[in-house]
Amino acid sequence: MSLIGKEISDFKVQAYVNKDFKEVTKADVLGKWSVFFFYPADFTFVCPTELEDLQNKYEDFKKAGCEIYSVSCDTHFVHKAWHDASKTIQKIEYPMLADPTGVLARAFDVMIEEDGQAERGDFIVNPEGKIVAYEVIAGNVGRNANELFRRLQASQFVAEHGDEVCPAKWEPGAKTLKPSLDLVGLI
Repeated sequence: MSLIGKEISDFKVQAYVNKDFKEVTKADVLGKWSVFFFYPADFTFVCPTELEDLQNKYEDFKKAGCEIYSVSCDTHFVHKAWHDASKTIQKIEYPMLADPTGVLARAFDVMIEEDGQAERGDFIVNPEGKIVAYEVIAGNVGRNANELFRRLQASQFVAEHGDEVCPAKWEPGAKTLKPSLDLVGLI
């Protein structure tokens, strides 16, 4: 079953951000674009490479009016410990959401019940709180922040220009398509 168009559930979780603990709720997400970036666990191997890649692109996401929320099933205390122990994670400026009960991982359908961890999944959520794009991949393959940002830009473009669609590899300023029957050879 597709999650496209699904409104995110109400939630209240702890986060580690800016060397402090903070509560984050659905209300904090509404009214702006968001990315929920699930990863299996802190103190692992692929995860810090992804989180660093995302941090390197964070300014671009913020300029596009989008907040990033990384999410794992670790506690906010574990996020802090990882931050304190890792030079890579010390660079992270976006909120690291703690999901020790798996409420978010289950709501976004990425919970691996037998492991108590989340799959690698990223979800673009529009200002109304609805999922407009997502990908879920195997735990042993890292993701690319540049491609995630491109998908955010395309999602924002089609939200603003409802009669146009973005072809493969679309970048801002490139041609878009206006769907019509003659494009598919029916006229």
